[in-house]
Amino acid sequence: MTTPVFICTGFLDSGKTTLVKDTLMEQDWISSGLTLLLLCEEGEEEYSESYLKRKNIALLKIEEFSQLNPAFFKNCEKSYRPAQVIIEYNGMWNLGDLLAIRYPWNWQLQGVYSTVDGQTLDMYLKNMKNKLMEQLTESELIVVNRCPDRVNRSGFRRALKVQNPMAQVIFEDMDGQVIQPTAEDLPYDVTGEKIVIEDDDFGIWYADANDHPELYLHKEIEFKAQAFRPKGMPEDMFVPCRRIMTCCADDTRFYGYPCKVGKKLTLPKQNWVKVRVQFEYEPFGNGENRQPVLYLLEMEASEKPEEDVVYLG
Repeated sequence: MTTPVFICTGFLDSGKTTLVKDTLMEQDWISSGLTLLLLCEEGEEEYSESYLKRKNIALLKIEEFSQLNPAFFKNCEKSYRPAQVIIEYNGMWNLGDLLAIRYPWNWQLQGVYSTVDGQTLDMYLKNMKNKLMEQLTESELIVVNRCPDRVNRSGFRRALKVQNPMAQVIFEDMDGQVIQPTAEDLPYDVTGEKIVIEDDDFGIWYADANDHPELYLHKEIEFKAQAFRPKGMPEDMFVPCRRIMTCCADDTRFYGYPCKVGKKLTLPKQNWVKVRVQFEYEPFGNGENRQPVLYLLEMEASEKPEEDVVYLG
């Protein structure tokens, strides 16, 4: 049976423990069995004995990176038989070294999640950018918390995009509330009449188009997708979709919006296509709810993107 491994990394007091307690441990995929928590540094937030008992967590403190070796992990598996493993990593240690370790055969890395303190983000970007990006390059989820109003969100996204285009980035304000993205936060320009969505940005566009359809209304959208027609859908419609990872490697699904063609369309055998569509927001299906609906303007065969899985956010 596979034992999922989750790694949480970030500099000291960047909110790793809060991420583990308030987010990771509250997910549906966390098993009710024993969680082995490897704590590589202690910050202001602590794990109380009552919390560990209530959540069925065995906590081991790691003082030096050298403790993290194949023999240690093998002994952890033998002694604890954990349902899942969480490594709260020291942000000053090299993440690549941890990822390169040989784990027990049934341990499988499910995700790397990082935290960044928004109050010190600009300082790290100016003075320790390489060290900051080193821990973020492998992250699926990056939470930038405690953000004051002056935080340069779009600048951080651009800097990160070069290093890790697949990362999902969430910004939280000083009260821990998620900051909803604005047009300035998006990795593409929405000010013109035509919007080109790069391969890695499909998940961002899919989520934002549903949340903020007014930004895309009546505009041309161009992107690559897989042409798919669900069972029962009329032959003059299809769904240009992508496989999106919503939380972890085991939870990927196809997402896309219905596209009307205006005539019978035979889908190409090579189902990767580049489409140019017009975006509308209107009733669909039973007519009770409105949703994004696309109208096909042009479609041509396309090569499969380098990464066929994308992320929300």
